[in-house]
Amino acid sequence: MDDLLREFLTETNESLNLVDAELVRFEQEPNNGAILGNIFRLVHTIKGTCGFLALPRLETLTHAAETLMGKFRDGMPVTAEAVTLILSTIDRIKSILETIEKSEQEPEGGDGDLIEPLGRMARGEAAAPQQVAPPPAQPVELKKPENPEPPEKADKQDKPERLDEERGDRLANHSIRVNVDTLDHLMTTVSELVLTRNQLLEIVRRHEDSDFKVPLQRLSNVTAELQEGVMKTRMQPIGNAWQKLPRVVRDLCAELGKDIELTMRGADTELDRQVLDLVKDPLTHLVRNCADHGIESPAERIAAGKPAKGTIRLAAWHEGGHIIIEISDNGRGLDLAGIKAKVIEKGLASEAQLAAKSETEVCNYIFAPGFTTAAKITSISGRGVGMDVVRSNIEQIGGTVDLKSVSGVGATFTIKIPLTLAIVSALIVEAGGERFAIPQLAVLELVRAGNNGEHRIEHIKDAPVLRLRNKLLPLVRLKEVFRLGACDDVNGFVVVTQVGSQVFGVVVDGVFHTEEIVIKPMSSKLRQIPVFSGTTILGDGSVIMIIDPNGVAQALGRAAAAAARAENAELQSREEENDEDTVSLLVFRAGSQQHKAVPLSLVTRLEEIDCRKIEISDGRHLVQYRDQLMPLLRIDAETSLKKEGAQPILVFSDQGRSMGLVADEIIDIVEERLNIEVSSDRPGLLGYAVIKGATTEIIDVGHFLPQAFEDWFRRRDPSAARLARSVLLVDDSAFFRELLAPLIKAAGYRVVAAASAADALAALKSDTRFDLIVTDIDMPEMDGFALAEAVRAMPAVAAVPIIALATMVSAETVERGRAVGFHDFVAKFDRAGLVAAIKEQGADLSRAA
Repeated sequence: MDDLLREFLTETNESLNLVDAELVRFEQEPNNGAILGNIFRLVHTIKGTCGFLALPRLETLTHAAETLMGKFRDGMPVTAEAVTLILSTIDRIKSILETIEKSEQEPEGGDGDLIEPLGRMARGEAAAPQQVAPPPAQPVELKKPENPEPPEKADKQDKPERLDEERGDRLANHSIRVNVDTLDHLMTTVSELVLTRNQLLEIVRRHEDSDFKVPLQRLSNVTAELQEGVMKTRMQPIGNAWQKLPRVVRDLCAELGKDIELTMRGADTELDRQVLDLVKDPLTHLVRNCADHGIESPAERIAAGKPAKGTIRLAAWHEGGHIIIEISDNGRGLDLAGIKAKVIEKGLASEAQLAAKSETEVCNYIFAPGFTTAAKITSISGRGVGMDVVRSNIEQIGGTVDLKSVSGVGATFTIKIPLTLAIVSALIVEAGGERFAIPQLAVLELVRAGNNGEHRIEHIKDAPVLRLRNKLLPLVRLKEVFRLGACDDVNGFVVVTQVGSQVFGVVVDGVFHTEEIVIKPMSSKLRQIPVFSGTTILGDGSVIMIIDPNGVAQALGRAAAAAARAENAELQSREEENDEDTVSLLVFRAGSQQHKAVPLSLVTRLEEIDCRKIEISDGRHLVQYRDQLMPLLRIDAETSLKKEGAQPILVFSDQGRSMGLVADEIIDIVEERLNIEVSSDRPGLLGYAVIKGATTEIIDVGHFLPQAFEDWFRRRDPSAARLARSVLLVDDSAFFRELLAPLIKAAGYRVVAAASAADALAALKSDTRFDLIVTDIDMPEMDGFALAEAVRAMPAVAAVPIIALATMVSAETVERGRAVGFHDFVAKFDRAGLVAAIKEQGADLSRAA
């Protein structure tokens, strides 16, 4: 059943039950305008929704009842006959709703027996005695059956089935309305339960042999399940707040004479219901602002060399324990000169003060109360109210609003909402004798730093950096950020953190453990501190601050710039000095103490298999891996499988088959030039190389693959080598690029992936040897159709076949695609169809050659 229809049936049944009770009250208190207004609103809402869902019979019936209710509002006396007639109408509506619930369509027939007397009564005519037909019911046989069943048997067979039909399948039984305050109280109670659970776990950690260990583990699991369930009751997709925005944009286009397209991504991003209610109005106002102030008229856009249609983009995602909502447009951007003039006019700042401010700081004046740059007041904007309300509403929930604008390109509003009533996993660290929590969503890895170890903290112009796998990582010392004393770079831990596309390290004195924490919002007086997002209570009862990785990233400054310059210089010098490329190698230990290595690009996954799941069949070790049996091989006789615990495995996969190579320990991943100095005749060994100062055996993976499956190499398509053509894959989604690129490679093609149409055009200009282009048609900035037109305008690649990827393929889309030069259309999830289309175009090229 359609979600919209399901919601309508649930809400309408609730409204009708309320109308029943209100009508009886109204009959007793006919002069009570509040009751009458409530009944009228409920009936009116039902009628309007019926029209929207194309339910004409319900719409006609409720319209007749609404008309009579309207007469009551105008002062017509209320009679018992009128109330009885309306109650009969409500019963008929309920009967029709039951039929819709079962068949998803209205029952046949009419309701003249009710509509006609409702109309006469509304016109003030005397109502003739009317025999109202009862709601449809099951036919009842009054004849006594010849062979009656015993009462016990009848109860067992007939009664449960009828109860199941009448009660079990009703939609109203699948949902219930709960007061939000009740959910808030439940969430608070669960939060306290989590804190108590953490305190008990802390006690058990200090008493290893405690009898409470097993029941406490069970309590911990139940608490986790309860916590997840309660959080789901409060979480709703942000798409619920976006539902009315397409209509808002459509109406604005008609009113302003503009052509605007609204694109929305991340609608399934979930956030707290209370937060959702507070961001609805700010989102609506920002979208209206982009349409009115940001997007130019079609004539202005064409004169500026832009497409006539403007675009407003909405996006939402989770990042670093926060919810990020981005509203952007490709319009004219903010008028900095106009903003400065208004700021001076209103006396908010002087010319000297404005000259010392950055563009972003100047743009932020639009959030001041009563501030507007509009030349005249319209029904849409110009009164100077709205942007200050946007900021105040977001700040109520501890969030922030950032604005970036580029003249002639567009403006972007970024709303960052911190987690308030949420429970997340966090890494507990220490700096300067104080403990802090870092949300684990932002943590990539932990590195032990020290002068005697492999990872040493270096300095570039007094800015600390860490050399991690031949890359320089900018560092920020937590002690310095919080002013907790002098820093010691000799020993410590580096928490490698990622915020957006920026990766940096946070230097701390110690790392304790991970713990599920309850995030409590900070006081409004502390909310302006950017490095904190909240507070929490640990298992031992102490209160600590939760670090905001986004705020810490702002403290990088010099270190990030210095690290970037140094890394670019090193890369350039390595390219000039070394003729051979570096290779990523996985270093591990198996059997002997001597290190072993394989190229990381060959390894599909690193797994730890439970030893109890390893089976032996016909002398071979096997394990069930991803619904298939995977053979486990040992490098030599010295390598042995563990008898208990977790067994490290190197997984190699190709064409739907996997093979596992047994290891004792995974040591590291390094990037070095692979220079095999001493070759070896031993099977399974290519030779020896020096890696990180240690002699290392380079393993020949090709020796072990046929041992796992005899036909491993024979399974390949012998024609694949002849099909080594080049394909340009264009898709703005990294997920689909990663999904489709291996598929095309497996078909025997060389693949170059581009993240946008602009990147694709740049690749075509630098390399015209592409034999085929596969492109998504739905992309921001420049879609697949525009890309095809641009390709056809380039003489060097004009004849290259283009295959279009579409989520939905319609006749109009195909016709438009043929016009711009698409050779074929493939559904985005049809992997087999894509391979077939590529091979077909490849065959056409071969015949043409």
